[in-house]
Amino acid sequence: MARLLAQVQPALPVCEAGTLAQAEHLMLTRSVELALIDFTLPDGSGLDALRLLHAAQPEARAVMITLFDDDEHVFPALQAGAFGYVLKDRPEIELVAQLRRIRDGEPPLSSSVARRMLKHFAAVIEPPAVTSSAGQAPPAAPRPGLVDEPEIALTERETEVLQRVGKGYTLPEIAQQLGLSRHTVADYVKQIYRKLDISSRAEAALEAARRGLVR
Repeated sequence: MARLLAQVQPALPVCEAGTLAQAEHLMLTRSVELALIDFTLPDGSGLDALRLLHAAQPEARAVMITLFDDDEHVFPALQAGAFGYVLKDRPEIELVAQLRRIRDGEPPLSSSVARRMLKHFAAVIEPPAVTSSAGQAPPAAPRPGLVDEPEIALTERETEVLQRVGKGYTLPEIAQQLGLSRHTVADYVKQIYRKLDISSRAEAALEAARRGLVR
């Protein structure tokens, strides 16, 4: 990963830590712009490293680079403030593409992780159907927290972009699909984030699922 990172961002000084203690020492003695963190450390968890980094340097970005893609690892990492989540057993060309997303300020998410998030959020948003004794479904009750909260309107183009972000497409892929420049798509994404008061692809995926744009 250090070699690939140096390939993508050659001007970025790279240092490595093999233990949680070494990582903590670096966090306290060096300015960290980006940290690639594995879950498995000989003296602790990558989650511990993530929390230590946010406590020591709140502006630093941390991306989990790991083999684990189950709920017990993905969601605690994102809840702890991970900027992205990448599976390190993917082909090198895919890892390079994910690292380039970081360089461009775009949170990286491996496709299987993005699908897991969408499935999880869809299960939360869409409760199972309940039928009455007569065999008919009762009227849907308002969802808590959404009763008096009007949905923020997006333009047709913003909706198209949000839908594709929610499906895990990259900015260049969205630009190609919509016949727009990458710069224009990036502007749409910034506008969407501003309107919805969100700041990550994970939040965008949740909003896309909530609006029924991703199935």
